[in-house]
Amino acid sequence: STGCARLPRPEAMKAAVSSFQLPKLPEPGKVICYVVRPSGVGVLIRFNVFVDDQEVNSEMGFTRSSQYIYFNLKPGEHKIYSKAENWAETSVSAKAGDIIFIQQEPTMGILMARNNLFMLKDYEGKYHVKTLTAGTILKAEK
Repeated sequence: STGCARLPRPEAMKAAVSSFQLPKLPEPGKVICYVVRPSGVGVLIRFNVFVDDQEVNSEMGFTRSSQYIYFNLKPGEHKIYSKAENWAETSVSAKAGDIIFIQQEPTMGILMARNNLFMLKDYEGKYHVKTLTAGTILKAEK
């Protein structure tokens, strides 16, 4: 993807986050999930994030470009959905205390922007959280 070209090398990212504290850690007995959107494609278009299904009350929040959101999950299996011009999804399996990072990757669609989701390594996720701004969090946990 085009968004990856501008990222520092892994060693530089690891160094940048070596003493970085995430804004939120998991609640006791929970998992925290960060969804990051570092790309500048589709700047003003909301990418809405849902957990487990695509119902209105499952929306956790949304990002615009260069933003992230976070929320707590119960341990176990979950599906994370991201809605743009299309629906993207990824599955996560996590235990209490885990910190999960998922990236929303936009591509230009016909009318607005499409997206897909993929998991990030710990240092990549932390690097994005450190360098992005908070998006709109509607719910703190699911």
